[in-house]
Amino acid sequence: MITPSMKLADLIELNYRLLDVMSRLGVGLGFGEHTIADACRNCGISESSFLLICNEYACNGYVPSGELLASASVADIMKYLHNSHIHYMDSEMETLRLSLRELMAPADEAQRKVVEKFFLDYKAEVKNHFSYEEDVVFPYVEALLAGKSGNGYSIAQFEENHSNIDEKLNDLKNIVMKYLPDVCDPLLRNRVLYHIFCLEEDLHHHTLIEDNVLVPMVDLMEKGLAAEYGER
Repeated sequence: MITPSMKLADLIELNYRLLDVMSRLGVGLGFGEHTIADACRNCGISESSFLLICNEYACNGYVPSGELLASASVADIMKYLHNSHIHYMDSEMETLRLSLRELMAPADEAQRKVVEKFFLDYKAEVKNHFSYEEDVVFPYVEALLAGKSGNGYSIAQFEENHSNIDEKLNDLKNIVMKYLPDVCDPLLRNRVLYHIFCLEEDLHHHTLIEDNVLVPMVDLMEKGLAAEYGER
């Protein structure tokens, strides 16, 4: 289990995929012998927030404790999710688009159009998913943080309608793996596949952080605010 006394270098050795996670938390490389506690202090991040996010990525089947959820910062979690949205749309999606274009260059026009349309439809789906969180969910949580009521909205509504945006990537993965013509470069195909596998895994953890961290934290806030208003 990851603890505040663990050195950042040891954290990366534990799971190199945490490099991207640390970047979205605002922790860059060149950290020397700094520990997680040092990094959190330098970046103004709650240690509990850092541990929740990293444990979710590094530990399969991780279930955060109620104590850790209660001590973490909702604002930190939202900032991380917001930074992740930017990373996915501006970096991951653009890199995948260019790689697919290069991969499909030798194929005929009809095949290129099919793959391009599939990708663009998926990208639009992901953008809509993130836009709902940015435009509805995050402002709602910020209002709760300011002590305001939700005007009929609740985090349960988000939870009920929360879809997994990594599922359609499995279809794209199968297209690249099973159905592209032989003229497509095999090394480039492997590279694109590896990128899709990594993105699929990353998005899966992103969803788990929303479901297993953000939702229960906001639920606690809602109950606390309801109790406060009930006492008035």
